Amino acid sequence: MPPSGDWGTDFAFGLFSLAFGYLLGSIPFGLIFTHLAGAGDVRKIGSGNIGATNVLRTGKKGLAALTLICDLLKGTAAVWLGAQLGPYAAMLGGLGAFLGHLFPLWLGFRGGKGVATYIGVALGLFWPAALAFCIIWLLVATATRYSSLAALIASAATVGTFAVLQMWPLGALFGVLTLLLYIRHAANIRRLLKGEETRIGQSNQQA
Repeated sequence: MPPSGDWGTDFAFGLFSLAFGYLLGSIPFGLIFTHLAGAGDVRKIGSGNIGATNVLRTGKKGLAALTLICDLLKGTAAVWLGAQLGPYAAMLGGLGAFLGHLFPLWLGFRGGKGVATYIGVALGLFWPAALAFCIIWLLVATATRYSSLAALIASAATVGTFAVLQMWPLGALFGVLTLLLYIRHAANIRRLLKGEETRIGQSNQQA
């Protein structure tokens, strides 16, 4: 659906999409799945994060994979639902989902770090960007065994991709998402600079 041409209507659609995306994004799948599986409160183990990496510390790989998929798809779903109201509503839906995952109302605004949802938003808005993110993440993670560094580099590359393609609205959106992702990874960045970040496969990983 193209923009309606009516500023008031487009604003209302965008606001609705942002709010709905936030509610969708704030569903804490990692917390829900670990609780239902009897694995306890994922916020009380490892890094305390609700994302797939910390769910993996419960020893339940299936739950971690399910968390990753659902955290990704809620970003894609928010974009798809917003797209029914227009392209800008789709972008705002994705932004809402990302904000919801990072700062869920139900958990005192303490959520995940957003990598899976970031990919899901990219998948919904421009799937080649999501594919590029995953390829870059895999290459960096394989070379360095730093999950956090791979996410930081892949997200920065995503913004660069949109700039090269001159897709400025998406570039601006993912610039904001990447900035937020970097903020949520501040502790990881400090450990990387100090050479203290744990690598993939090491115990007590805090990513």
